[in-house]
Amino acid sequence: MASKTDTPRDADDAEVGAAGSQLSTAPEEEAAGEVSLPSLGPIGWARWFWRQLTSMRVALILLFLLSLGAIPGSLVPQTSIDPTKVEQFRTDHPTLAPLYDKLGLFHVYSSVWFSAIYLLLFISLIGCIVPRSWQFVGQLRGRPPRAPRRLTRLPAYTTWRTDRAPDEVLGAAQRLLKKRRFRAHTVDDAVAAEKGYLREAGNLIFHVSLIVILVAVAVGSLWKSEGGKLVVEGDGFANSLTQYDNFKSGAFYDTDDLEPFGFSLKSFDASYERTGPQKGTPREFRANISYFQGADGQEHQGKIEVNHPLEIADSKIFLLSHGYAPVVEVTDGRGKQVYSGAVPFLPQDMQNYTSTGVVKVPNAQTAAGKRNQLGFSGFFVPTYGGKGSGSMFSTFPALDNPRLTLTAYHGDLGVDSGLPQSVYQLEKKNLKQYKQDGRAVAQMMKPGETMKLPGGDGSIKFVGVKQWATFQVSHQPGNGLALIGAIAILLGLAGSLFIQRRRVWVRAVRGADGVTVVEMAGLGRSESARLPEELADLAAALEPDAPLAAETASDSDAQAGTDTATDKATATDASAKPVPAPSPAADEKKPTPTGSENTAKSTGSTDSVGPADSTDSADDPADPSEGARA
Repeated sequence: MASKTDTPRDADDAEVGAAGSQLSTAPEEEAAGEVSLPSLGPIGWARWFWRQLTSMRVALILLFLLSLGAIPGSLVPQTSIDPTKVEQFRTDHPTLAPLYDKLGLFHVYSSVWFSAIYLLLFISLIGCIVPRSWQFVGQLRGRPPRAPRRLTRLPAYTTWRTDRAPDEVLGAAQRLLKKRRFRAHTVDDAVAAEKGYLREAGNLIFHVSLIVILVAVAVGSLWKSEGGKLVVEGDGFANSLTQYDNFKSGAFYDTDDLEPFGFSLKSFDASYERTGPQKGTPREFRANISYFQGADGQEHQGKIEVNHPLEIADSKIFLLSHGYAPVVEVTDGRGKQVYSGAVPFLPQDMQNYTSTGVVKVPNAQTAAGKRNQLGFSGFFVPTYGGKGSGSMFSTFPALDNPRLTLTAYHGDLGVDSGLPQSVYQLEKKNLKQYKQDGRAVAQMMKPGETMKLPGGDGSIKFVGVKQWATFQVSHQPGNGLALIGAIAILLGLAGSLFIQRRRVWVRAVRGADGVTVVEMAGLGRSESARLPEELADLAAALEPDAPLAAETASDSDAQAGTDTATDKATATDASAKPVPAPSPAADEKKPTPTGSENTAKSTGSTDSVGPADSTDSADDPADPSEGARA
């Protein structure tokens, strides 16, 4: 008896499972009891490894590992960004530095382990998406599967009787569903329709966009170039390798591909808050420049502000920082002017611009004509607090009361050794400090004042102050591609979250009493309260073409006729009358689907509507010729 009872139900379950098949192209996950070890041999292991690598679970794990790997790249100084900080870290942490070197933490994004995660994630996404894309194309070319034998087992269901012929009802139902943008066709005694393909398309777009972003990051890393340049007011810059203060590029970037352009810093405008709790806060930073493109390009006027770069050719010029450059004139012992110009001083106090710098004069001579290299180190403050303030630090970032304090040295600056040295530091190893009366020669000067050197070795005059700005010239070829990928990710995510893929079937069969029995049922990719509502709307829209029939027979005869003609269980009340369920609208004659509030059947998640069938099944057991292609 058990086999006789279970066999029809198993067949029904198979039909319902086939009806919900291929509502998604997501790969099936093997159940715990179904996991089998690969067969011996390299091919078996290779296949097993490929299945694991291209699973969504592994892709999520790799994405998580990639996020974790980026953390040390943000916390630990990187050689490609700031080598000076890396060397300082080595000095400050002699124990950790060797360990960080072995782990590649000073160059995270080019390390072997980070590159391995990156490439595995790339391969995993491609191996997962390509088969799903072809499967989705197959679904688009196919048709919705035929209706299950028992529509009453679907989550949303309604039925009513009409005097119209079955062919008329089915024709009207197909026209209605196509008008509602369903893909519909007639199979046997029912119309099968499907809608919401953009949900799966959005899911695929989301994952393809991840690949696009990974490609954009790779392109940006391999073909990028980036350089910095400090420019004083009145000076200029040409885009050649020798003009950069620092320059770095990707592995595939050719420095011969530098675009011919340049610019000059005409003036720099800076303003600050002068009162209140935000006193000293910058309000305006603007570099006024003139620029040209090409060897014979016409000069144009422009401006560069923070977060508002200037685009020239395929590069962007960013304004990074700002400071002051005291203008000095140096005269040697013969009375000859041996140096004149602006010397950039670097801010040590970014709030009020207390700055330090050096002046190097390698071609000076004494009064007797002997070579005498001069060096000056000191502080510059744009706003001196005045005598009695007890501090040499600046009290405001604007040029309200500038002061330049210098200490003088002479001897060998080390510029002739051939070794590179910083223009912002003074090598004092072979220098002697000027002294007078046993005290070091140092002086605070206002603009226009002069400091004389002992022994008639010359003097240095504080002429005035210019401003400087540092610019970053960046060439990032993958930025546009990354932007496209990011926008596509948002669109794909919105489609996969807010669009519901669902199927609707309408069956019309003439009963023994000559009255047509209409059944309508729906199935979605996931449980949704909107599916019964949509089915109710479709039933109400179909009613004018399939109006309710007047009851002309007894309840038992009507039910018997229905069971004989359709072999379907369409009634849910105690008397088993095939009458429509009451509609929530005012007109009680409109057919209404049996939803969760009435007599709908809830089978849990509609992803698995049959007890042993998955909605992602590739085959339709009910109709092998049609398949369950969506």
